[in-house]
Parts: sequence; structure tokens; C-alpha cells
Amino acid sequence: MSSAVRPPVAPRHLYTRTHHGDDFTDPYAWMRDKTDPEFVAYLKAENAYTEAATAPLAALREEIYADISVRTRQTDLSVPEFVRHPGLGEFWYYARTTEGLDYPSYHRCPAEGRDSLPDPNSDVPAGEQLLLDAQALAAGTEFFALGCFDVSPDGRLAGYSTDTSGDERYRLRFLDLMTGEALPDEVEEVASGGCWAGNDSFCYLTVDEAWRPDRLWRHRLGEATDVLLHHEPDQRFWLGADSSRDHRWVQLVAASKSSTETWLLEVADPAAALRSVTPRREDVEYDVEIAGDRLFIVHNDGAPDFALAEAPLTATTAADWVPIWSGEPGVRLLGVTAYDRVLVQSLRRDGLQLVTLRHRDAAGDLGPELGIGFDEPIYQVDADGGDEADTDRIRLHYQSMVTPDQVIEYRLADGDRKVLRQRPVLDHPRFGHYRPGDYRQRREWAVAADGTRIPISLVYRADTPLDGSAGCLLYGYGAYEISVAPSFSIARLSLLDRGYIYATAHVRGGGELGRAWYTAGRLEAKENSFTDFVACARHLVAAGYTSTDRLAAEGGSAGGLLVGAAINLAPEAFAAVHAAVPFVDALTTILDPELPLTVMEWEEWGDPLHDPDAYARMRRYSPYENVRAGQYPAILVTTSLNDTRVEVTEPAKWVAALRHDSGSERPILLKTELVAGHGGSSGRYQAWRDAAFELAWLIAATSHHPSGDERRGPR
Repeated sequence: MSSAVRPPVAPRHLYTRTHHGDDFTDPYAWMRDKTDPEFVAYLKAENAYTEAATAPLAALREEIYADISVRTRQTDLSVPEFVRHPGLGEFWYYARTTEGLDYPSYHRCPAEGRDSLPDPNSDVPAGEQLLLDAQALAAGTEFFALGCFDVSPDGRLAGYSTDTSGDERYRLRFLDLMTGEALPDEVEEVASGGCWAGNDSFCYLTVDEAWRPDRLWRHRLGEATDVLLHHEPDQRFWLGADSSRDHRWVQLVAASKSSTETWLLEVADPAAALRSVTPRREDVEYDVEIAGDRLFIVHNDGAPDFALAEAPLTATTAADWVPIWSGEPGVRLLGVTAYDRVLVQSLRRDGLQLVTLRHRDAAGDLGPELGIGFDEPIYQVDADGGDEADTDRIRLHYQSMVTPDQVIEYRLADGDRKVLRQRPVLDHPRFGHYRPGDYRQRREWAVAADGTRIPISLVYRADTPLDGSAGCLLYGYGAYEISVAPSFSIARLSLLDRGYIYATAHVRGGGELGRAWYTAGRLEAKENSFTDFVACARHLVAAGYTSTDRLAAEGGSAGGLLVGAAINLAPEAFAAVHAAVPFVDALTTILDPELPLTVMEWEEWGDPLHDPDAYARMRRYSPYENVRAGQYPAILVTTSLNDTRVEVTEPAKWVAALRHDSGSERPILLKTELVAGHGGSSGRYQAWRDAAFELAWLIAATSHHPSGDERRGPR
């Protein structure tokens, strides 16, 4: 990377924040206003610096972009899904990607039963109908995202919503699928998602000033005034809505980080009101699955890793729940999906996401649990059977770190499996045909300072030397009980085929080993996440997988907080860090209840505004406030101007502080997408270019000694 260009210098305007007797001088607090012309100019100057500093990597970026392009089947169909519309017929629904286009189109074609599945490799299935062309909708925009695309139960209408700035506020519109014409109905400023309530009404959510979905509305087509069905006043809770599989109910869920409440709305009764399944209770979460004549309820009332109960459709209190399975410590029941013949259970055991089945008899009652096994040591599997309750088969979605994602048809009667589709990986002119057997995946265990064993998932080429000379990228997240499951990535092959090892640190704060694993990295235990990540980095070096001058770290959002805190604790452990939309000024953000999502986040991080202990704890680890003098790894920070989850202010302040306070001689780069949100660029080709940019930077930053002496370059 070029060292001739110099980074911009951010102005420093002294400002002191005082809470609980603690004064913190924040010279970059002025960056809070992201509409300030001075701040926007600063971001543009940072982009120019990053572009100039990385110009020598242009050839490698193009090489990696070509890797991704050539390995990806760019004109392709998703596996069609079977849907039966009463009075209209049976259909297969699917999406198509087309070479040269960023966004897919959505289609359907007539079906003649479930065994008439169209060939995903065919160009145009017979009788195909174009429903929605996302590429056409995105014309003239720099960013585009669908918030929902939902077909009415009778198959004659569709509702869809679009975002063209990245701020996650959508415009809701409707189509007549029988004529192809747009209906005049439009609703502005809605949240993502939404569902039909019958064939002439659509339920949607709107957000408050903190970007929290807090109101559920019903829009009846052709009417000018929408009906408010529910308002959630408690700022800790956000709303989500969906329809039941039989379309008889709209299901509304209010969820905080530790409690939930569910209401049901009977669609057929115009006068019906929302009815709570059971009132919310502090620290009790429950999830409701509607199954014809009953409810299945997954809950943590007396079962930390969740239990299973059933209740009548008329349930209004937990006293109506009948226990089915009391739960098992360390086996996290994630949820259930009910069909007429089977209850599909999704769970996590020993760090793996699994599927088990419980067949239902003619009365709908459950039989014993039946596991579905796979041969690989680490993998993930989930299931769905589509929208039809009366089905004799389900689909399994399976992948590992070496097996491209598959859609497997599983027959309920005999357990017969058929791979309907595996993601194609096309031949590479340099690396040849992709063969899973050319790669190795395995599970390692690091030991944290308190003796806890921390799982690490690894993948690498079979011919990669395990003598400490290989480059390695260590990824982590570690928050919200989110588990980072083993998965396949075409872009990752560009690292593996150049001799790199890819590793995921399953640190505490995630959910890989049950609810206790989450609580051991949350609130007062949050710092375990950071020390776990450092322990994983040191284990990879001690075990001979890599060396400190070839080890990179990566994390995004709360994972950006993870890597930011880790390099404050142990900057010498890493050669390079990529932090994407990083939550690195966490304390400043969580102190301000006016900012998006803050009040909801108090149950995850603590309430530093009112609790001195929570303040002191976050003050110790917030990356921005703990930059120290000394050498840091090379750092690439990527962010987006319109991000509403992690404001661009946070990474911008962090970069300025790192440069000013650390005195580190290694490059610190900031790259801001000026028209995008939390997920970055929306078009697939630009997303590939972004991935190529980041991977090229990581390869370059881990291919040399810190002194600049040559190391073994990428293969």
C-alpha cells in the first residue's frame, strides 16, 4: 500500500461529557451531526485518502473480483416453492438472477402437484409470469432494497416495499397480478416486512423517532384512512407482524432483549381485536406457532434453554399451556414449525444448528423426537415446508464451510432425501474445479483466562502448511445471542486458494452453546467476549496455524465493537483489522436515549445513563474511549452515511482518535458509502467489488512484517 499520501486531519473541538462524576473529553463530538457540511467534507477526504493509499492494490482487487464473478452462476433460478391459491390454482414461485443485472426478478408458473417441480437449470419454465422486476424498480437509484414482497392468499395481488437510501424506511405499494397493473394505494415511511390480512387488507408497521417499529396498521385497499391496530409505548420493545400459514390469523409480536408478548388477530372477523396469548412478564420470552386447532409455544419460563408447550387457540394466559418438553440445559430450542403431519424443531446442540422432527397423528398429537443426521463434523441445517400445512415433505437447507448450500427434499413417510439444488461453484481458470475434498474444516478450542473453552471453526485448503506461515482471518461477533453458524462462501475461496486459513471465534455473548453462553458475554459479563476473542487469536498462533504478523481480525456492527475492544487489550496479537459499521463509540451512543435503538439496547449492554456501575463498565471497554499510545494493527474501517443502527459518527470518531492518540505508524483507513445503510452496498456486483476491496487489503496487510520485510506472499 502506498505511504506517499497523507491522511486528512480531523478538527478537534473540545467538549466534556460528565456522568456519575466522570469527565470525558471528547474532541470529536462535533461529528454527531452527519448533515454538517464540514463532516461530510471530512468523510469525502477520508474516501480520497483511502482510494489513494490502496491504489497499488488495484490489480489484486480486480483479480479477486474476477474470482467471485467467474465462480458464480450469474443467470440462475432459486429452487421453486409450491403454493396453492384457493380458486386460482397451484403455482411454483421463484426468483431469477440475470447476468449483468444487480437485482433479481420474481416469477411464478403453474404447478401440477408437488412432483411437477420445474428444472432450476431451465431458462424459462412453461407458463412463466413475471410478478416483480427489482432491477426495473432500482433504475436511477444508487441504493435499492426490498422490505417485503408478499402475495395475497388468493394469489391475485401483491404488496411490496422499497428503500432507495439505506435508511430502512420504505414505501409500500401494491400490484394487481392478474393484469400486471400498479394499484393507486401507497403508504410512505413504513418499516420492513408486512403481511396480508385477507385478500383486501394489508398490515404494516411504522417506526417512531428512534427508528423503533412501534405501530401496527391495517390498510384496506381503496380506502384513504388506515386503521391503527396497536401502539407499543414501552421503548424497550419493538414490533413484528406476520400471517399464519393458513392465513386465518395475523400474529403480532412485541419483543425486548429479554421479554416478549404475542397477540392474534382473526382475519375473518372484521370486528375482531388483537388478543394477547399471554401478558408479558419480565425475563420471560415465548414464541407462538399456530397449528390449526392449537398453538405450540416455545418459552423460557423455568427453562433457560427453552421448553415446548401447547395451548388451545383461545389461550389468554400461561395457565393454558400444557407442557410437552421441559427443556434440557445446553440444548437451545430455537423454534418450531408446525405442519399437519409433523412438527419441525430447530435447535442448537454442541454448537451446531440441527433439525429434529416429531410426527403428528390424525388428532394432531406428537410422537417421539426423530433426529436428522449428517456426516460432516461442523455444519448448519434448517428446515421449511413452504406455506402449505398439508404436505408430505419438507425442505432442509444445509451447508458447511466446505459444502455449498443445498436444498434437500426430505420425505416424511420414509426419510428419503433428494438434493434439489446445490449452489453451483463454477470452474476457475487458475484454481480449477471446486472439490470439497480439497479443503479441510475442523473445530478447535481455545482456553480463556477463566478456564472456559471457546470453540473456533476453521477451514483451509488441504495443502496449506500448518507451520505458522499461513495467513489467517479470524472473524467474530459475540452479542445478542446471535450464533455464527458454519457456512459456505464463494468470496472466501479467494482467501483459501491463496493459502489463508479462515476461522470463526464463537465467543461468549453469542448463542452457540445455549442461553448460558449468551448471558456469560452480556451486561456485567460483556468483557468476556473481548478476552475470549484474544484467547482465540493466541490459540491459533500457539497451535501453529498462523503467526501474529499474518493474523487479521474482522467483525461488523457489534462484531466491530468486539475487534475494537480486542485490539485495545492486545494490539500486538493482530497484524490487521477490518471493522465494518463498527459499534465503537458504544458508551456515548447508549447514554443518549434520543438516538435510534438506544433504550432497547439497555437490556443488552446496561443503562449507563442511570446506573453508575453500567457506566463504569462500558467506560472500561468502549473502543473509542480506550485508545492508547502505541503500535496498533493496520486498520480498515468501512461504514455507510445512512446507517441508522450504527451512526457513521462512531467509526469516524474512532479513526480520528486512533490516528491522534495512538501514534501508530501502520495505516488506518476509513471508507464510507455515501448512499447506503447498515448492510452496505445493495447491488450484487458492487457488493462483490466491496468484498474484493476488503480481501485485497487484508491480504496485503498480512503479507509483510510490520517492519516492511517481505514474508511469503499469497499463493
